Amino acid sequence: MTGTINGFSRFSAHSQSISGQSKNLKEASLPSKNNLIDVIRSLEGSSTEMVDRAKTIFFPGDPAERVYLIRRGAVRLSRVYESGEEITVAMLRENSLFGVLSLLTGHRSDRFYHAVAFTRVEMVAAPALSVRQAIEKDSSVGLLLLQGLSSRILQTETMIETLTHRDMSSRLVSFLLVLCRDFGVAGEKGITIDLRLSHQGIAEAIGSTRVTITRLLGDLRNSGLVQIDRKKITVLDPIALAKRFN
Repeated sequence: MTGTINGFSRFSAHSQSISGQSKNLKEASLPSKNNLIDVIRSLEGSSTEMVDRAKTIFFPGDPAERVYLIRRGAVRLSRVYESGEEITVAMLRENSLFGVLSLLTGHRSDRFYHAVAFTRVEMVAAPALSVRQAIEKDSSVGLLLLQGLSSRILQTETMIETLTHRDMSSRLVSFLLVLCRDFGVAGEKGITIDLRLSHQGIAEAIGSTRVTITRLLGDLRNSGLVQIDRKKITVLDPIALAKRFN
């Protein structure tokens, strides 16, 4: 788990909020905005959408017609293979951008991933055409989108690193550390992951089974490494947790 510890410290300095990263939007093309959410909101055809937990946002093969930015909650992106196996490629948090494939390819595309609300989610969405037109009018909008996309790529890389662990206990620990970094709230006892996590949800995210996750979380709790209260997990000492599986 040395790589996981390094990954935890390497990315922990990046509070990847993409808010406030552009102050130079040209008034002639778009209203002056100071973050990507405001830019998306200002576009023609934009809307705010609420999605309940475990509901699908889009399926693989759906037309890639809208771009999404998360305001609240968490979204799980996964790749579905012909064998029926579904592998998580990213756990997206607030201010994460996704659904940008058609912007990257330059033409109408179909969705590549399965996007599911991991928690109840509030999103701002806009037509891909409106986003493309905004980029053409103002290059600083493109810079904001690039920053948001860079954050998404970083999250995907971290999730892939997590899933490379063949030992399921190490995979679970790595996943918990990723959640600590992206959704953690520091407190007196440790870092509480600010998500209500069911054993089934964790199992689906890392390619395990509910029975296995229940057993492994029980071991971690009995070892004094985590605390679980009302489906919220508190990691009492992230470094000690990672070292356990070195």
